[in-house]
Amino acid sequence: MPATRPRHAARLAATTAVLTGTVGLAIAAPAAPTAVQAVPLTPETIDIRPNPQADWEAAIPDVEKVLRFAAFELLRHVPDRRLPPVLVEPKGGPIVLYRRGPNGEYQVKLATGGTLWAQYTFQFAHEMGHILCNYDEDANPCKWLEESICETASLFVLRRSAETWKTSPPYPHWKDYAKHLHAYAEERIRKAALPPGTTLAAWYRENAEALRANATDREKNNIVAVHLLPRFEAQPSRWQSVSALNAETLDASYDLKRYLEAWHRRCPPAHQSFVREVAALFEIRIEP
Repeated sequence: MPATRPRHAARLAATTAVLTGTVGLAIAAPAAPTAVQAVPLTPETIDIRPNPQADWEAAIPDVEKVLRFAAFELLRHVPDRRLPPVLVEPKGGPIVLYRRGPNGEYQVKLATGGTLWAQYTFQFAHEMGHILCNYDEDANPCKWLEESICETASLFVLRRSAETWKTSPPYPHWKDYAKHLHAYAEERIRKAALPPGTTLAAWYRENAEALRANATDREKNNIVAVHLLPRFEAQPSRWQSVSALNAETLDASYDLKRYLEAWHRRCPPAHQSFVREVAALFEIRIEP
């Protein structure tokens, strides 16, 4: 069985240390147990930092609110996941860098600006998807599945944000923008329709080599994403499963079946049936 990535374990330990305040401290045992009040997750408690020196062509506080609201629509369904700060640039992407910032921050670059809030939401949700998937630089030939899950994250967040913004937008006078978030998602979904009678498994058999050769073919990623979307929308807690997607050391020998089996093996038991459901979309059977 491939080993769990040591760097992921190190990241988890480091993040835990930062969050609990144990970095560089000698902790004495307390005389009596004391209750620790967890900080509730809200958009305001998510540490998103747009570069204030960059040319956003928009007010930085507005950009920050939009990005925090987008991140919240995912993170609210992964309550045990706490992230280090996310540094964001308006140009040079969209991409989340493998290289961390000077203090362990994630570094995200978008390809947007101005007040195109639907585009901000779409792009940033995709990169947050990679963060939740514990993205890594390796020779895995099935990266297209991660890319497709991240496209699913974009659609999921757009549709959820469209509902949230109807009643509780970043600013009260932005309620009317909800329809633009919805329209952005629906246009992407419309473009991903397969011919009548074509299953995802049949489509995959025709496109498997192309997907392996180009993991970031957005048109193809979007087709897979649209098939995954209703499954995440039906049970949003399934976002907890994606942290196990890259938990093993992956190499070029992994075909889709092995990749899905690895995900299933490392997945929390409560969500293993979901991985089997995803596998079934490609007519792959994974034993419980």
